[in-house]
Amino acid sequence: MPGTILITGSNRGIGLEMSRQFAADGWRVLACSRDLPRATALRALREQYPNLRLFQLDVTDYEHMAALARALEGEPIDILLNNAGYYGPKGVGFGHVDRDEWRRVLEANTIAPYMMAETFADNVAASDRRVIAVVSSKVGSIADNSSGGGYIYRSSKTAVNQVVKSLSIDLRERGISVIALHPGWVKTEMGGPNALISAEESAAGLKEVLLDTNLDNSGRFINYDGSEIPW
Repeated sequence: MPGTILITGSNRGIGLEMSRQFAADGWRVLACSRDLPRATALRALREQYPNLRLFQLDVTDYEHMAALARALEGEPIDILLNNAGYYGPKGVGFGHVDRDEWRRVLEANTIAPYMMAETFADNVAASDRRVIAVVSSKVGSIADNSSGGGYIYRSSKTAVNQVVKSLSIDLRERGISVIALHPGWVKTEMGGPNALISAEESAAGLKEVLLDTNLDNSGRFINYDGSEIPW
């Protein structure tokens, strides 16, 4: 049964494709983008799907986030999908870490998803499905780290995985399931042209995972193909 999904970072890549696939399935999609005037693909998608609503949201602007919460007060959100993120500088090795960029990445990838959960928990609790998800990354898995480096992005995803785990415990009594997702290595602006899968394949897998999420698998780190990833 279609419900309502709020997706951050909907202007491109996985977020755009997730918005398209859920809208095509008849869901009410609350698609958020940091810069709507420049989100041409997303605005074109709205012309195709009247059940898709657009909202401007910079997830690191917490006053803006609170304003969106007021606009959506009392509206149930079945799935809150924290997709927006920031990679930061690539190829960061030991001795070459930009501390300011590190703080910026942590703000977008770790603190913002927590603040989204805190801000919209009442909306999620009022829904039928009651799911909060964070698009994390396998590079945040400590068990999977065999190559080192990547201090900035890796640490932001490891940290948000811990946020997911704590949220899954703290929100369980409200019936809210919380999971971390790995989208795969996707051919997007972030993933690059050498990535292994398309945004369409990743989004289709993530959609199935989200629709299968409940309190039984809450607090887990799940790949787009449904397999579990070690923390």
